[in-house]
Amino acid sequence: MGELITLDHGSGGKRTLDLITNVFVKRFGGSGPLTDSAIINNRGVILATTTDSYVVDPLFFPGGNIGKLAICGTINDLAVSGAVPCFLLASFIIEEGFPVSDLERIAQTMAEEAQKADVKIVAGDTKVVEKGKCDKLFITTSGTGFLEPGLEHISTGENILPGDRIIINGPVGDHALAVLGARKNLSFTTPVVSDCNALCHLTKKITGSGIRVKFMRDVTRGGLAAVLNELSGMTGRSMTINEPSVPVNEPVRGLCEMLGFDPLYLANEGKLILVLDARDEAKTLEIMRQDEMGRDSATIGEITTGDKGIVKLNTGGGGKRIIYMPSGIQLPRIC
Repeated sequence: MGELITLDHGSGGKRTLDLITNVFVKRFGGSGPLTDSAIINNRGVILATTTDSYVVDPLFFPGGNIGKLAICGTINDLAVSGAVPCFLLASFIIEEGFPVSDLERIAQTMAEEAQKADVKIVAGDTKVVEKGKCDKLFITTSGTGFLEPGLEHISTGENILPGDRIIINGPVGDHALAVLGARKNLSFTTPVVSDCNALCHLTKKITGSGIRVKFMRDVTRGGLAAVLNELSGMTGRSMTINEPSVPVNEPVRGLCEMLGFDPLYLANEGKLILVLDARDEAKTLEIMRQDEMGRDSATIGEITTGDKGIVKLNTGGGGKRIIYMPSGIQLPRIC
């Protein structure tokens, strides 16, 4: 029978990358690094386009629901590519017996999030399947945005150099633990709320300020560890991350210690990393901290020389270790 698909293939780590490369890219074609959006330059118009599917369990969680996740996730894939998101499409696969009232709540959330981001939902599709043929509701969204000339390189990281700074816009791990708590009906002493939010207004402020942004990527499945390793693999550059500089909210830190999780590997839905020239570090942090989505922004490391393609961590205890690409099942169905 050969190899079978496992949940590990959807974790956002090494096996996900292997699946995409060996099954899809091999047959569909494509050149260059794998990015969150395809950049299309046609007759002087530069477009970014992306698509994603959402299968989160449970559908409703502290800080959001599957509808908010679908809108924000697609908008963020466009925004971190340097684009201004403009249009979305949404398709729904609905299980027979699903409450119409829940569908209305989800659709209302999607409309509200799109409006806040100045994005229009312009088309879609609906399918209803027999009970047991899907788990309540699956949503697929596609999005399109426009890029200004000179920003096409942002999603590839091709211009990064040793000494460039790595910045994140806030604490990691909240989304994964919020979904886990809702799924398992866990009662946390201090509530953990998903960071699910659209980042397009923040990214527009950054790209419109004259800052020399060399790379942006939203931090989702596989967490910070996956994004850093993807960047390292794309560019062949090494980097060093300072663990004490990585923002983690105290409830998340405590739960990770109790449950044995590493915050660097937990999923997020409202976080991005930037790589930029060290000369722009102070200005960038000032701009980001003035935005609601970037108030806790911090420099967490830098691009380094030597040890080609290695992501190192300076730990809080004074030691060093390598941050590897995630492998194995993380927290299934968090997006």
